[in-house]
Amino acid sequence: MIVVIQRVTEASVKIEGKVKSEIGVGLLILVGIEDADAAEDVSWLSKKIVNLRIFPDKNQVMNKSVTDIAGEVLLISQFTLHASTKKGNRPSYIKAARPEVAIPLYENFIQTLESELGKLIGTGEFGADMKVSLINDGPVTILIDSKDRK
Repeated sequence: MIVVIQRVTEASVKIEGKVKSEIGVGLLILVGIEDADAAEDVSWLSKKIVNLRIFPDKNQVMNKSVTDIAGEVLLISQFTLHASTKKGNRPSYIKAARPEVAIPLYENFIQTLESELGKLIGTGEFGADMKVSLINDGPVTILIDSKDRK
C-alpha cells in the first residue's frame, strides 16, 4: 500500500456535487492498494499513521501525532498512486488492485484506523469520481509505502 499523508487545517471530499465527508485539523490520507497488499499492510500503516509525529508542539517542533492533538482523518482511495510512467506518456495502472481485492482492504483500513484513533474517520467512496479539497498545513506531505518498512 502506498499512502500520501497531508497535514491539513481542513479537507473535504465531494461526490456528484455533494459533500461526502469533511474534517478540520488532521490528516488527509490518499491510499493506493495493489494486489500484493494484505491485512498486515493495513495494520502496520494504521499504527504508523496514528503515531506519526508531524504536528507542532508548543515550541513549533513537529513532535505530536494526530492522536495527541485529537485531530481528524479523511481517507480517500486513489488507485492512480500505483501509476507506472516508465513507458510512453499514458500511465499504466496494472499494479493497482482490482476492486474485488482493493475494496475489502480499503474497508479494513477504515475500520483499523477508526479503532486505532478511537473515533470515526471521514472517507470517500471507492471508485467514485471525487473532488477533494484541502488546505495543506506547512505544507507537510509524507509518502509511505508499506513494502518499504524494513
